[in-house]
Amino acid sequence: MQMLHPLAGSVQQYIECMQRGEDLVRYCPKICPLCHNKQTLISHGFYSRTVVDVELDCEIRVQRFLCRGCRRTVSLLPEFVLPYLRFTITVIGSFLKARLVEGRTLKAAAEAAHQPHMPYQRGQHWVRRFQRQAEKISAALTGLIRPAAASDFVQRALSMLEQAGWIAAHRFLFERLHAHLLGWPSFLAPAGVPVTIRSTVADTGSPPQSICIDKESPPA
Repeated sequence: MQMLHPLAGSVQQYIECMQRGEDLVRYCPKICPLCHNKQTLISHGFYSRTVVDVELDCEIRVQRFLCRGCRRTVSLLPEFVLPYLRFTITVIGSFLKARLVEGRTLKAAAEAAHQPHMPYQRGQHWVRRFQRQAEKISAALTGLIRPAAASDFVQRALSMLEQAGWIAAHRFLFERLHAHLLGWPSFLAPAGVPVTIRSTVADTGSPPQSICIDKESPPA
């Protein structure tokens, strides 16, 4: 399970916070988001993931906590990243704005996002995922900001994201609805929740197993 880290700030501020070894108890979730157990979660180490921001390509550590009740882990992602994508929201937002609002080519949009060597296919992938999500994002953001007048849902969603601020909107959508700005990857269950995989006794001879996906996929 992934939650957003309470710390708000830039990539560099987050890295410095982790390097200082901030008190883990300070950021530990008060209640398990999975089983809602009020017992104290315990530190469960870190995992590493890469982050690409404007003129910055680095590796960051993500804190993990273990619930004493359900024995599942909770990861605290920094607010500037999207789950299962290594590019920051700032980079993705700049690209989508340049491509879908300003009508620039994929190459020019990548340059506007300070990613001049970004593959053509990646830009197409972001655009398609956002277009599929636009109507849902527009509807969800009405809880944060007044709906914008626009010719279609894509333009409306982009206008509302610009007004609210991309990172602020992401925090609202993720914390309130567990929604992903570009939509959850196809290998995850809807809304990124744990999935129960059932198999027949004839196949495995064992009971159904519940699997909670908690690690990062290969960077996109």
